Amino acid sequence: MHRFTRTLLATALTATVMAGTAGWASGSTQQAVTGAPAGTAAWRADGLPDPERMTPAQTAAYFDGLTRAEQQRLLREHPDVVGNLDGVPPALRYAANSRASDGRFAGQQVLAYDPRGRGQAVLVYGDLVDAEHVAVIVPGSDVDAGNLAPLTRKATALREATGGRTAVVAWAGYTTPVGVGLDAASADLAEAGARRLVRFADGLAAVGAAEPALFCHSYGSVVCGLAAHELKARDLVAVASPGMRADDVAALGTSARVWAAKDPTDWIDRVPNVEFAGLGHGTDPTSPEFGARAVPAGDAQGHDGYFAPGTESLRTFAAIAEGELR
Repeated sequence: MHRFTRTLLATALTATVMAGTAGWASGSTQQAVTGAPAGTAAWRADGLPDPERMTPAQTAAYFDGLTRAEQQRLLREHPDVVGNLDGVPPALRYAANSRASDGRFAGQQVLAYDPRGRGQAVLVYGDLVDAEHVAVIVPGSDVDAGNLAPLTRKATALREATGGRTAVVAWAGYTTPVGVGLDAASADLAEAGARRLVRFADGLAAVGAAEPALFCHSYGSVVCGLAAHELKARDLVAVASPGMRADDVAALGTSARVWAAKDPTDWIDRVPNVEFAGLGHGTDPTSPEFGARAVPAGDAQGHDGYFAPGTESLRTFAAIAEGELR
């Protein structure tokens, strides 16, 4: 009976979304990539500290205690670990990921690259350590190392809207759902993503980066909602959200300022804001009862139009990123 109820609700959610998106296909089930970076077995075999037993702060302290020659040796011999370990100095991670990805992201600052599964990647635009402000964009479905363009367009648009003053991170650092289906309706992938996002934010703090503003798009807002109570963040912005797995802002358990944006043409507005039998993501963050600060989005178009140049939503995002709105 429980399985039947879940299936029925998933069918209803999927049908609603498909009706609002001209028949967007139902998605396939994904297995979250979690745990230590690829290459950890060889790292441990060399007698190096276990990545799963170190916090990002401890990792930062460990690398700070190494000579430059020792750091470079680890980069050469263990690029998969060095490039994906939160707390390692960003410049070292960029060099390691350039080596590990065989030039796949030529000329870009790649803070993480994991080829397992569909692949994960984290790209940085600007000076992550020295910038006065940092923004992180957390994407929703269908984004992975092989499909970064929708995310990187948002990141570059936000950076340009701040006049290049804010360092912007395109964080495809978790396994996202594919299409619409049980994965998109459940919190399983978001829970795994939330743990990775918390560790990532801890890593930013460990290397001295500014406390970030997080822009959480679509299913990414579920990730941010589940991470919120542990997340080191100055602002959380739910963009085109199906819900954050919380009844209201207080239930997120965060001291961050919480914002929400949804435009009237977005199909997400037709997704039921319910949570039942583990499916659905709860209260609409743009509803008055949720209590988030409103981001004007009336001139955005569709589900991906919020970061379009010239929109009021992007101008507001830029002001949030730069700490101008309080």
